[in-house]
This record gives sequence, C-alpha cells and structure tokens, in this order.
Amino acid sequence: MARRSAVAKTNGVGQLSLVEHALCPLDARLSLRPNQVFKSGYFYSDQRRRRKRASVEVYCPLGLSPQDELNLWGMLALTLANKQTDGNLFATRYYILSQLGIIDSKSRRGGRQYGEFEASLERLSMVTYRSDGFYDAIRAEHRKVSFGFLSFSAPEDDRSDRPWRIAWDPVFFDLVKPIGGALRFNFELYSQLDIASRRLFLFLSKIFSRRTTTPRLKLEHLATDILGYLPSAAPRNIRIKVSRSIRRLEDIGILARNDDHNFEKLNGVYSVKLHRGRDYFKLSDSQPTVVSPLFEPLQKIGFDNRAIRGLLAKFPVRLLNEWIDITLAAMERFGKSFFRKNPAAYLVDNLNYASQGKRLPPDWWHDIRRAEEKARAKAAREKRMERKPEKSKSLPEQAIASFEDIQETIFDHFLSGGQSEKIAKANSKRFHDAVRKKKRTQ
Repeated sequence: MARRSAVAKTNGVGQLSLVEHALCPLDARLSLRPNQVFKSGYFYSDQRRRRKRASVEVYCPLGLSPQDELNLWGMLALTLANKQTDGNLFATRYYILSQLGIIDSKSRRGGRQYGEFEASLERLSMVTYRSDGFYDAIRAEHRKVSFGFLSFSAPEDDRSDRPWRIAWDPVFFDLVKPIGGALRFNFELYSQLDIASRRLFLFLSKIFSRRTTTPRLKLEHLATDILGYLPSAAPRNIRIKVSRSIRRLEDIGILARNDDHNFEKLNGVYSVKLHRGRDYFKLSDSQPTVVSPLFEPLQKIGFDNRAIRGLLAKFPVRLLNEWIDITLAAMERFGKSFFRKNPAAYLVDNLNYASQGKRLPPDWWHDIRRAEEKARAKAAREKRMERKPEKSKSLPEQAIASFEDIQETIFDHFLSGGQSEKIAKANSKRFHDAVRKKKRTQ
C-alpha cells in the first residue's frame, strides 16, 4: 500500500458510469503516449431489463496517466463541496494538493508536485469521452454522450498566489451533480491503494452500496475493461493480477475473504464473484471537513479567520472569487502603492459596491487575463509541437507485456516487505532492467 505525504481531507466523487471501466491503460508507459484512443465498455440493463454493453472511447491527445484519475475525482469532490457551485472550482494549486493529501504544510511550494499537477490538468483538459450507453440520473435512462472533463485558466507567473480556475464541461458536470449521478467514496483509502486496486474499489463501491455480492463477472472483462490491463496478457497472468487486487481489498476489509470460490471456470472461461466485506461500510463512510478554497487567498490579502468567515457568509462565492483575483493581481502587478489604504479595505469596498451592481471589474484586469490566456495557449501549442513520435519497439508487444509483469511482481514483493513506494520502484526497476539486458544477450 502506497504511503502518502499527508492525509486527504475530502471525500472523492466519481460518476456512476465512469467507475464501471478504466479511463486509460493501467501501464503509464502505454497510457501516456500522445494521441491515445482507449476503447473499453461495460454492461447495463435497459428500461426493459435487457442486458446490453455500452461501448466507450476515450480520446487523449496528450495521453492520460492512471494517476490523473485521482486528481479528477478529488477536484470534482472539492467543487461539489460548495453548495453554491456553478461548475467552477477557484483554488490555488496548494489548496487542491493539500486537500487531496498530496502535499502538506511542510512541502515546498513550486516543487515537483506542482509540475505534475499542471501536467495532469493539461492532459485532462484535452480528453474527449464518448459512450453509447451513459447513465443520465435526471432522465433515468442511458444515453449517447460526448463530452470533455474540464478546462482551466491559470496565472502566467508560476509564482503567483492567485487562484486557478477549473471549469467543468457543462454536459459532464450535469451528469455528475444530481443525486443518483455521483458516487461518493473514502478518498483517503482510495489514495493509499495501488492503481488497479483503486479502480476495483470504485467499481465495488457502486455495487456494494446496494447489494452484498457482485454479479458473476467474466475475468477478461474485469481485468481489461474495469482494471485496464492489456487484453493480450495470458489468462494465467490475468488471474494472478486480478487476484492481487482482490487480496489487497480483502486484507483491509472491503472484500470478504474467500480463498476457494472467487474464481470459477466454465467451458474454458474464468469468471469471478466477489462478496462485500464486513468492514466495507465502516471504511467507506468518511465525512472529513473541507476548508473553503477562499481561506488561503483571503489570508494573503490580510484577513483573519473571523473576518474571512464573515465575508463568506455575506457575499456570493462567484463575486468573491472575481474580486479576490482582482485584488491579488493588483498586489502582484502594482505593489502597495496601488492601494489608497490597504488590500483588505480595497477588496471590501469593491465587494460592497459590486454586490449592489454599482461596480464592474477594471479594464486592466481583463487585459491581464487575456494576456495570460494567450501566453498559456501559445505555451501549450509549442509543447505539443515539441513532441516527437516514439521509435518503434524492437520487442513484440507480448514480450513487452511479460517484462511489465516481471517488474510489477517484483515491485509488489518489495512493497509487501515493508519498503517505501519510492524505494520499491527503484529496486524493481533495477531488477527489471537486469532481466531485460539478460534476455537481449541470449
């Protein structure tokens, strides 16, 4: 089980159809290839109770990492924690990553985690998701859909303390927001699992909230569609991989331990049926407190906690987000001499007039935002143009898959032996490289 630097402070939120399948291959070396098109699917019953399979295609121009799912579900939960949300999350990178347990108060701002988070946002912002059987909770029916996940706007200066804007795709957000469209889960537990076990945990969370066992699932569907393993893997290897995730969830009490009857073979096809563990509801029921993302920027402007709570109670969140950003932009661009009294007084004065419809954002702020959007769009274009097509692999896909199995098995061995995730990865890579080198010299 992976160790994290901090404790997640929020629940996670997933969408009921999306947790039915993986969003990208489990192996990041495959999923991070540019112009990735990942095909998957899941089964559902229509209004006449006929069993159908929904086909899914996930278009990823910049690739997609399995780790991106953690950011996706976490940011969605932070957005929905605000009852006034309009489908936007205004927050600093530090706020988002600290709430998700990725960094803590001791982490250096602007470090590796910030760069990884921005790269993850760029990948997620380029995704297009298509399905011919997506569940719409408002209409209580499965529908054809095509949507993105999000777009974002960020200050041009990486050192800026101004909040970022995460804007959810309206079609996607409308499918998640209503009761019956979202799945809430224990984000702290989710973040501590390996990627395959995370995906299995979300899939089981949807089922176990209503029943004690899963339907009997074909092993191939569970491994490739739900967990994201390569479909070319041998059946024996697939069973070993799926068993590994099952054992991990059994060890923590999400699944009931059942050594003999999980797998069944009929006409040469393996299937599996899983049973809810006795600790499932205790582990899944987590209600941590989420601090408003506006606390941090308001403290930067000069307000104490009592004054911040007063502002949050008095003014709409959308208005606060706008004028907080204006005030922080003025502090960074023009300095103290810009303010007649101080930044806090400037913000309160503008909020009072703006709330009455008597004041609009200044032109200079609009100019800054337009310049930032152009600069970021240009940087994104240049980054995409710098990507070069990968050289063809000298080894066939089956051989590559076998090497992946070796490294993953060794990695799990080191983890179970008590090594940290970082050390286990380094050691497993060393052994993996040695095996690959030996194979090439034979």
